[in-house]
Amino acid sequence: MLFNSFTFLIFLPIVFLLYWFLFQKNLKLQNAFLLLSSYVFYGWWDWRFLTLIIASSAVDYFCGLKMGNVIAPARRGGNDAGVKQSDSEEKRLLQVDSDSNQSETANNLRNDEHGIRHRTSGNSSVFGLPSSVLNAFSGRKLYLTISLFFNLGILAFFKYFNFFIDSAADFISILGFQPHISTLSIILPVGISFYTFQTLSYSIDVYRGKLKPTKDPIAFFTFVAFFPQLVAGPIERASNLLPQFFKKREFQYQQGSDGMKLILWGLFKKMVIADNCALVVNPIFENYQTASGLELIMGAVLFAFQIYGDFSGYSDIAIGVAKLFGFDLMTNFRTPYFSRDIAEFWRRWHISLSTWFRDYLYIPLGGSRVPKSKAIRNIFIVFLVSGFWHGANWTFITWGGIHAALFIPIFLIGKNRTHMHEGEHLLPSFKEVFQMVSTFALVCIAWVFFRADTVGEAWEYLNGILANPLLPSNFAWLGYDIRIALILFIALEWLGRYQFNWLERLQGKWYRYPAYLFTGFLIVFWGVFTEVKEFIYFQF
Repeated sequence: MLFNSFTFLIFLPIVFLLYWFLFQKNLKLQNAFLLLSSYVFYGWWDWRFLTLIIASSAVDYFCGLKMGNVIAPARRGGNDAGVKQSDSEEKRLLQVDSDSNQSETANNLRNDEHGIRHRTSGNSSVFGLPSSVLNAFSGRKLYLTISLFFNLGILAFFKYFNFFIDSAADFISILGFQPHISTLSIILPVGISFYTFQTLSYSIDVYRGKLKPTKDPIAFFTFVAFFPQLVAGPIERASNLLPQFFKKREFQYQQGSDGMKLILWGLFKKMVIADNCALVVNPIFENYQTASGLELIMGAVLFAFQIYGDFSGYSDIAIGVAKLFGFDLMTNFRTPYFSRDIAEFWRRWHISLSTWFRDYLYIPLGGSRVPKSKAIRNIFIVFLVSGFWHGANWTFITWGGIHAALFIPIFLIGKNRTHMHEGEHLLPSFKEVFQMVSTFALVCIAWVFFRADTVGEAWEYLNGILANPLLPSNFAWLGYDIRIALILFIALEWLGRYQFNWLERLQGKWYRYPAYLFTGFLIVFWGVFTEVKEFIYFQF
């Protein structure tokens, strides 16, 4: 189900009204209704793939409980029975350990790393694994491994199976052989990369002792499948979103109003900016061999606006819809195209993913607290994996490698954390303008690889900018009205650099309501009577 579809326009008010009028006084019923609604939302695309998200939720719920039980004996004096907890204690299950327990948790973690074996009988097994395999791990590590292997295994099969097969076939061909390897017709489940990373954050945090496992399956399953951000993020941390399912929620007008404004602005980004840029971008990339250098530049620049409007628009709608139901999601974008270097760009672009890789990959690898040679290795790993996360194509890996190559020089000279705050003045200095324009140009060059079908086509596209600068135009330029919309969008984004979401800053009904009506008119004028387009990040 698409946010920009008539189906969702009907779905959202029905769910909203039932949620607040029938279930407001019962938190468990609220969560259960949200879970059912989320499954309807996801199953609307293909109900068969509901089994994957349910299985992923069940495995991580089970593994979380088992990891919690392994830590528990040390805290209760070695009693191997379970820990009995009251309903009131359930509300605290998701809180970070207090200072008094942190040293004890750390001792458990160290003991676990030294290989304290999980005792099993000779014929015992878990998930069909023999005891010889189980004894190779300690208790918590075993269940974390099960979670990682199950979730990443499902992701690898559905998203990367054919990529590895094709890559192996290409490599064998280079060696002079003619392989006959068949691929499978595998449908990529929508949002699998997003909800896989979201549920893994829960398992990893429970393993680290930073989060207590929940005993409430309905709350946990709803956390994984929460429909506003299910298929394209933000990728929420369990420590932020999961506790919200245990708090009493009452409708608040201001929160609902803020949510509606974000939904309106997100639809503007998607239907007015992104979808209309796509009308120019698609033919340019499809016919890049005959396009002029100026047209190719325009195609790259407009794709930058297309993917930003499309993806950040989805995030705004997701955050806004969540607010309608009493939830707060993390900000995913902060005007990234006004960044003054690549390091700042990645602090502003797809924040939920970049911080996920920082906390669960970069820091465990040693981060920057290792010799610079290893730190450079860690940076390359993170960016390459980030590219691979986006899709099973060498274009995405190349895109990640380009950003790593742009980031490392800044890191080596110690400037990667220079621009941690906004500029001091509303009007930028000449130096800041140069930094922003040059950074945006580098980002656009990398976007060409992201958008192209193959790495070779991306190189040909970039070569065409230099080789064919004077060719006559074969494509119609943007219409006058779209150009005005882009200029307006850039101006509002610049204001948003200082005042996030300009719609929230309008004061007085004589300013607010005309702005809302005008934005709604543009959405209807450019979106309702055109073909409904999927969000770009649905494919990831």
